[in-house]
Amino acid sequence: MESTHKLAGRQSRRQLLKGAAGLGLAAGGALLAGCSNQVAPFFSASSSGGQLETTRIRMYKSSGLCVAPQYLASDLLRAEGFTDVQYVETESADIYTAFARGDIDVSMAFVAPFIAQVDQDAPVVLLGGVHVGCFEVFGTNSVRTILDLKGKTVGVPGLLSAAHLFLSSIAAYVGIDPRVDINWLVHATADSAQMLADGTVDALMGVPPVPQELRAKKIGHVIVNSSVDRPWSQYFCCILAANREWAEKHPVAAKRGLGAILKATDVCATEPDRAAQHMVDGGFTTNYGYALQTMTDIPYNRWRDYDPEDTVRFFSLRLHEVGMIKSSPDQIISKGTNWTFFNEIKQELKV
Repeated sequence: MESTHKLAGRQSRRQLLKGAAGLGLAAGGALLAGCSNQVAPFFSASSSGGQLETTRIRMYKSSGLCVAPQYLASDLLRAEGFTDVQYVETESADIYTAFARGDIDVSMAFVAPFIAQVDQDAPVVLLGGVHVGCFEVFGTNSVRTILDLKGKTVGVPGLLSAAHLFLSSIAAYVGIDPRVDINWLVHATADSAQMLADGTVDALMGVPPVPQELRAKKIGHVIVNSSVDRPWSQYFCCILAANREWAEKHPVAAKRGLGAILKATDVCATEPDRAAQHMVDGGFTTNYGYALQTMTDIPYNRWRDYDPEDTVRFFSLRLHEVGMIKSSPDQIISKGTNWTFFNEIKQELKV
């Protein structure tokens, strides 16, 4: 695997705090058992600042498995008073524009494209971190480290996609200019395994279920695993964001939505088998094995231990260094983030 240099001066990481019981994991078990009427509201009306301003909440639905918490949160959201919980089907490449258009109210997704959106003054706001460690970089025999990507062909589902921006950040971190040193080849995600197998691409970044498929078929080898390889394992990959107008107009709904997703994140960590089955039963995937492996491999229990602002600063700096965004990290944080609800939830749960 790629050996990366430790960041100088890093890091004011919080130690992983105990107290998972404060999330009410028994309620999570009731959720997955289909007993949503037994799940106590995660926030009372008083602690959330009042009644819900809207009973509709729209999140996205895609083939990605790592965003399982927002799928598992459906019953928890209904217990909070949302009577219309929608999952909007959209292609992965269109997720971020759907936020900006207002087709999606709140969802978790990869942080780097959100940073690019904020740089372009898109109406999105980042609310909190959810999990780390879902992406992996796979290569052929000609690629053993990230430095080997120089002059190679790398597959991505689209320019400025999550894979493109994350891989660009990784390349920039080791001194490669992703704009001139890498040949990017756009391809459909469904073709990833075959393209790596036949050498059409020398490397690609995969998120569940792509890594699970590549391992099952014994295609390529892992260069970077963001669950364990530093510095990537120390930053959120998936972060919760909202359409800015929706969040400003519906602050109670935004906070309760974030809280339900964080609660479901702990369910993924503590009850991976039930979480995987819920994904299948809910029609979010047909492959229980891949879903279970995703729940097991991703460290869903670390959301308390990481600072989402650290994550935004880190990736903003990488993208700014190679000219992929114009705004400084401080500017991105100032105009595109609001950690109020995330910090309040931590305080209320005493974590």
